[in-house]
Amino acid sequence: MAKKTIFAINGSASENSSNQRLLDNIAALASDFFNVIVYNDLKTFPHFDPQLSDDNTPQVIVEFRKKIAEADGVIICTPEYIFSIPSGLKNAIEWCVSTVVFTEKPLGIITASAHGQKGHEELMLIMRTVMAKFNEDTTLLIQGIKGKIEKDGEIVDQKTKEEVFRFVESMKRLIP
Repeated sequence: MAKKTIFAINGSASENSSNQRLLDNIAALASDFFNVIVYNDLKTFPHFDPQLSDDNTPQVIVEFRKKIAEADGVIICTPEYIFSIPSGLKNAIEWCVSTVVFTEKPLGIITASAHGQKGHEELMLIMRTVMAKFNEDTTLLIQGIKGKIEKDGEIVDQKTKEEVFRFVESMKRLIP
């Protein structure tokens, strides 16, 4: 049986983000079932321009949308910035609003930050608005992430390890 593809979007603009390490961990954990392609280039996107959303769309946006459309599922893993999602992530989602790339797309949402609750709620609301397909089991809020994952990517908090494992198992059930 062929592996399914997950397009994993790192919402962090930081070079050494905990979110990147978390996605690398998930990719390794899920490697028997999924090909996880991690996307780290949101900061290269132009600012959203509704006039370019359907016509004369920048090539980087066309390619981003295509990767979402072709994937069997998507994971968004992001920190919270000032009680919200990072501007680069919101910008990327805005470029997709006039399309159907997220409609019924199996989605996992992870907010890994110091606190994260408000950003997590906001991202779930946004992704419901674009009609992505997710449930409580494919959402994960990891508060205090910096104390739960080492610089080498090892998750040192046992509860977080278990939650990440359950998240991956839930993604397996969500993606047909």
